[in-house]
Amino acid sequence: MGALDLGSLWLSLRVSLVVTLLVLATGLPLAWVLARREFRGKELLSGLTALPLVLPPTVIGYYLLVALGQQSPIGRWLNEAGWPLVFTWRGAVIAASVAAFPLMVLTVRAGFEAVDQRLEAIARTLGRSNWDVFWRVTMPLAWPSVLAGTALTFARALGDFGATLMVAGNIPGRTQTASIYIYDLLQANRRTEAGIMALIISLMALALFVFSQSLTRRVLR
Repeated sequence: MGALDLGSLWLSLRVSLVVTLLVLATGLPLAWVLARREFRGKELLSGLTALPLVLPPTVIGYYLLVALGQQSPIGRWLNEAGWPLVFTWRGAVIAASVAAFPLMVLTVRAGFEAVDQRLEAIARTLGRSNWDVFWRVTMPLAWPSVLAGTALTFARALGDFGATLMVAGNIPGRTQTASIYIYDLLQANRRTEAGIMALIISLMALALFVFSQSLTRRVLR
């Protein structure tokens, strides 16, 4: 039994934290739009948002490589700007963000839809702006769903494997996340270390899932 390298775990935690902040900032407004606005193409947008839940991780990784690789205009521009994404920890952030994005949007959207719109209408009749209504009425009532979506996003990012491997690669100390490290340990027949790391990830994910479920039940009540 060799020494267990916890560097991959710390990298996964850092990546998951950045992913959670990024997905929260982008998923929150989209969830509100899908919950409160009617427009042409809404169902298509909703379907595209949920698509990463059903696509194989390798397909997600392929699309990201096509969009962000050195052969794409975006990839070339990022490389010239000194911000390459492929085979960097930033690529791991992008891959995990795409995989986790639907969990945030779907969970928060359900929370927004559970808020009684009559309460929002009353606030507007009292002279509150839409911005004030959102922060003083909608968000306090939907807050448990936002927390649940945040927990699920962090857990999903923590365990991402396929898309992250394709976009960020497997570079020890740079892009090797915990899930990829477990794969390497199994390939090296270091089953004890792989089991320990898998148990750590499982306990973290279980704690986050239980937390999100308790918040979801609170919203339903």
